Amino acid sequence: MSFVRSFLCGRFCLASRAAARRSLLLCQRAAGASAALPGLPLLGGARRRLLTLSGLSPAARCAAAGWGAAAAAGAGPCATRRRGCGGLGTAGGGFRPSRVAVVVKTTRYEFEQQRYRYAGLSEEDLKQLLALKGSNYAGLLERHRIHTKNVEHIVDSLRNEKIEVRLVKRREYNEDTVRWADAVISAGGDGTMLLAASKVFDKFKPVIGVNTDPERSEGHLCLPVRYTHSFPEALQKLYCGEFRWQWRQRIRLYLEGTGINPTPVDLHEQQLSQEQHSRAHINERFQDQRSDISGPHLLPVRALNEVFIGESLSSRASYYEISVDDGPWEKQKSSGLNVCTGTGSKAWSYNINKVAHQAVEEILNIAKKHGSVNMPLNTELVQKVTSDYNESLLYSPEEPKMFFSIREPIVNRVFSSSRQRGFSSKVCVRSRCWDACMVVDGGTSFEFNDGAIASIAIDTEDALCTVLLEE
Repeated sequence: MSFVRSFLCGRFCLASRAAARRSLLLCQRAAGASAALPGLPLLGGARRRLLTLSGLSPAARCAAAGWGAAAAAGAGPCATRRRGCGGLGTAGGGFRPSRVAVVVKTTRYEFEQQRYRYAGLSEEDLKQLLALKGSNYAGLLERHRIHTKNVEHIVDSLRNEKIEVRLVKRREYNEDTVRWADAVISAGGDGTMLLAASKVFDKFKPVIGVNTDPERSEGHLCLPVRYTHSFPEALQKLYCGEFRWQWRQRIRLYLEGTGINPTPVDLHEQQLSQEQHSRAHINERFQDQRSDISGPHLLPVRALNEVFIGESLSSRASYYEISVDDGPWEKQKSSGLNVCTGTGSKAWSYNINKVAHQAVEEILNIAKKHGSVNMPLNTELVQKVTSDYNESLLYSPEEPKMFFSIREPIVNRVFSSSRQRGFSSKVCVRSRCWDACMVVDGGTSFEFNDGAIASIAIDTEDALCTVLLEE
C-alpha cells in the first residue's frame, strides 16, 4: 500500500503542475504579496520560477493546486506528502533539495588550536596558555563539543533523507561549492550565516541558518532554536511547504576613482591587526592588475547586514564627502558611516542609533521645565517613549531601501551634518581619508582612500532567498 500511495502521489504532483501554473495569479491574491514570492527552487536545483503558496492554509493550498477539498480533509496528495511521500516537492511550495552544502563555523577552541599550531603546543600547553590569558579551556572545549554534536545532528538528518551532503569549513567554502549545492545551510551563528550568504549570488538558491550553540549565540538570522535539536521536523516542513520564503534585500557596491583596489581582504580568515590590515591591502594592490581602474567597478560581494566606511584607526576622524539620493555633496568628519539593510537594522545600526532610558528621561525633564510637557513623568511613560523610538529604527528585511547613520558627526563652521541618519535608496561617498576601508558585513574589507568613490544601492535582483518557519 505504501508503494501505491507513493506512486500515486508522484503522479498526482506531476499532473497538478500545469494546474498550479494556471492558478498562480489567484494564489498571489489569496496569499498576499508577502507570501506569494517570485520563485523557488525544486528538486535537483532546477530553477522553476513557481510562486510559493505556503502562506495559504492547507485547504487553500490544495484547492489552488487543483487537488480539491478531499486533499485538505486528509485524503489525497497533501496528506500523503505529510506521511513522507517521496519525489518532488509539492506544487504548493514544498522544497526538497538533493544536494546541500553545510558551512560550519570555526569554534573558539578550534581557532586557538590553529593559532598556536605552528608553535607545536601540546593540548596541555594550550590549556595553560589560555589560563594565562584568562580564558576557560574547559568551557571552550564544552562549547566546541555542543556545536560539533549539533552539526552531526544536521548532517545525519540530511543523509537519512538521502540528501547528498558536502560539509565545508570557512577556508573550503567557495563558489564551486555553491554551484554544486541546491541549498546552503550555515551551521553556527549569525556570523556563519553572513559568511554562507556572501558567496551566493543566485536569487533562487536558499540559504538556511541553524544556530548550533543557542546558549551563547543570538542567531537572529537562523531558524528558531527548537529546530537546532529537531532538524528532521524542519525538513518535513520544507517538504510539505509549511514555511514562507523570505527574500532578504542586499546592498551592492560600485567603486571608482583614482588608485582604487577592487580586490577584497578576508578579515575573518586573517584576523588582522590594524597594521597587518593596511599591509594586506597594499599587497593585494600590487598583486591585482586591475588596480588602476577608474570607471565604476561592481565589487564581488553583497552586503546582507551593512556596509561601514571609516578610518582603520578608530581614534582618527574619517574625512569624506557624501551625497544621499543624488542630492548635493556635503563635506563631513565623523567616526565613520554605516549603511544597512532591513536585516542589518537589528544589528550594528540599531546599536549606533538606539537611545537609552536615561537619555529619554533627561530630555523629557528638560522639556517639562520649558512647559512643553504637561503630563506627569513616570517610568512607564519613559519606557514607552524609549521603546517606540528604538522600534522605529527597525524595518522589514524584504523592503528594498537602506538606512544610513553618521557616527558621531563633527559639526562646526567648516563641517556639517544636515542629516545624521535616515532612509535612502542611494548613497555616494567620496573618500578624503588616509588609511580607510570599506567593510562589508564585518568580514570583507576594501581599501577606500583619498580619491575613491563608492556608490551604495539596493538591487532587488541581489535578494537572498531564506526560509521562515514558525516557532
